[in-house]
Formats: sequence, structure tokens, C-alpha cells
Amino acid sequence: MVKSCGTTEELKSAIDGAGGKLVVIDFFATWCGPCRQIAPLMEQWSNEMTDVVYLKVDVDINKDAAEDYGIEAMPTFKFIKNGEVIEEFVGANPSGLKAKIEALRK
Repeated sequence: MVKSCGTTEELKSAIDGAGGKLVVIDFFATWCGPCRQIAPLMEQWSNEMTDVVYLKVDVDINKDAAEDYGIEAMPTFKFIKNGEVIEEFVGANPSGLKAKIEALRK
């Protein structure tokens, strides 16, 4: 399941709750076509790779979080482990994104 984080506090709480698991944050916008295309895949992967925490942040609703993470394009995916950003992936490239998640979750 992909959890939507409408506030910076919700996002921080979800990251803290993940412990040592990989966290994938999808920074998206509802008006972004590529964002809408990748969203169902994120849901699918969240059911397949249950050892990963999947979060999503609407940059138009949670502007503070988007600013905190330096989001300049959508979709942007931030990968976090132990509370620290370890990687970033920009764009809606399903195979590239899935490969990045699979590599980082180990």
C-alpha cells in the first residue's frame, strides 16, 4: 500500500516508522501525466515488495515537504534508509525505477 502524506509531519512520522527499511517517496502532481501513469505501478510494487515503505507526496498540497527535499520536476522519487536520502530518481521510467528499488532494498 502506498501511503499519502499530506503534511510534512505525516511524512517525517512515516519515515521514522520505517526503521531500517527502504523508503520510496513519490513526489507527484495531479496534473502531471507521467505521474498518473506511474502511480498504479507503485501500488502494484507495494504489494509485491512488502519490505519497502512506499509514500507519496502531492507537491501542490504539501509544498513544504517538496521544498525540503528540493523537488524541481515531477515525478521525483527519493530513496531513504535510516532517515537519510541515499538516492534520487527523476522521471516516469518504470523499468529503471523498479530496478532502482530492487537494488536499494537489499
